[in-house]
Amino acid sequence: MVNIVILDGYVTNPGDLDWKAIEALGKVTVYDRTPSELVVSRAIGAEIILTNKCIFDAEVLAQLPKLRYIGLLATGMNNIDIPAANAQEIVVRNAIGYSTPSVAQHVFALLLELTNGVGRHSESVHNNDWATALDWTYSHQSLIELQAKTLGIYGLGNIGQQVAKIGLAFGMKVIATRKNKNKPKPAGVTIVAEMELFSESDVLTLHAPLTTENQHIINATTLDEMKCSAFLINTGRGGLVHEADLKTALEQGKIAGAALDVLSIEPPELDHILLNAPNCIITPHQAWATRESRARLLNIVADNLKMFLEK
Repeated sequence: MVNIVILDGYVTNPGDLDWKAIEALGKVTVYDRTPSELVVSRAIGAEIILTNKCIFDAEVLAQLPKLRYIGLLATGMNNIDIPAANAQEIVVRNAIGYSTPSVAQHVFALLLELTNGVGRHSESVHNNDWATALDWTYSHQSLIELQAKTLGIYGLGNIGQQVAKIGLAFGMKVIATRKNKNKPKPAGVTIVAEMELFSESDVLTLHAPLTTENQHIINATTLDEMKCSAFLINTGRGGLVHEADLKTALEQGKIAGAALDVLSIEPPELDHILLNAPNCIITPHQAWATRESRARLLNIVADNLKMFLEK
């Protein structure tokens, strides 16, 4: 029976799912978390490793002669040295498409908090602000209607397209950039140049993978192009945003607000510069993590592994 080790299973399955689909394929050992110094000792006897964030660089891989397969409990593969894995004939497979509905939903959860302040106002009511108000209603912010606003999407892959559909359902005008301009564009979406995306968007949402070309695509220059009334949303990768420049833009009122589910370092340091930035909502990289999304992820990971074992 093949030996399967899951090194950091907790975020995928904190106890509300099971590992049955993977357990059907071999002997499974699950660790909730594995610090870097224990990766080799826990993986050394395994033919199959499943991981989300553990680092497998050339040095680590060289110490794992039995390893045949790395299955990622994620889409990103930047924690694996792919050339080194190829040199050792280790197959690496990631999981694609599992989180699209959940991430798109979270984009609008963040956006609606910016525009309507539901959480902020509920907290206010529970603090007795309504009970002591002079009028039958009140608001701590200007409430904003999404209809007819321009939704700009940076990266029109699967998630970007799902976000576009929801934006159109809200009555928004949707513009986008995409790397491959030869692909057919989704109905209702206008493809524009980058600077037009920044300057025309009332809401700019980021959905491109992080590359050397687009690292810090949101910076002082591009933030200066944005409307002072615009909102920035990032559920993509933290490295797309120059965080110091974003803080400055928020402090100076160059944009109206930001909502981020990802940061450049996760978890952030206690004194991360955006934690006290004005009108900056931050959630803990949870857009992907609905129960339904995680169940799809486990099924994809199991199917990938099954196909490998059946070859």
